[in-house]
Amino acid sequence: MTGHPELARFVEVMARLRVECPWDARQTHRSLVRYLVEETCEVIDAIETGDDDHLREELGDLLLQVVFHATIAAETGRFDIDDVARDIADKLIERHPWVFTDAGVPDDLNATWEAAKKAAKGRESALDGIPESLSALSRALKVVSRVRSHGVPDGLPADPITPEEVGSRALDLVARAQAAGIDPEQAVRDALRDYEKRVRQSEAQA
Repeated sequence: MTGHPELARFVEVMARLRVECPWDARQTHRSLVRYLVEETCEVIDAIETGDDDHLREELGDLLLQVVFHATIAAETGRFDIDDVARDIADKLIERHPWVFTDAGVPDDLNATWEAAKKAAKGRESALDGIPESLSALSRALKVVSRVRSHGVPDGLPADPITPEEVGSRALDLVARAQAAGIDPEQAVRDALRDYEKRVRQSEAQA
């Protein structure tokens, strides 16, 4: 970590905590999951408030989770924080040939990125690799974006809409769902599951 002494100090602090602090010493990858989720949400909150001091603090807490997991893995010789950093740097270089080689900038950057991921991971479907644990709305956005970037016909509307319209219409639907005793999160999950089945059928027929 030459040139980044505070990052190196942070890694050393974390390694010491794993030895000398009883709470830190007993944590596992699984026990830390809820903290990873919480810290991610707090970073989002800080971004939306526009407070730099708050954002810097919350990014530090999120970085703690990354270093914590890498430290746990390093204890059994699986990988360490340098391996994590090396892998992501190598991935970014490989997937940005228009930056790190003489290749031209592609017309559709998103589609090019998704195509590179599909090839690298050996994915057969546009839906492969999308986290199941995302909220219904976030997962729906990811699914639709992935399907469209892969050129799979989706049969969904694509006419423009403003952020204000999205927010107000979504809020209206949630309010109507509540009045009808419907869980909107589950309703979206159910609709998304049906949509994914149609996508996979379309891919199989292509």
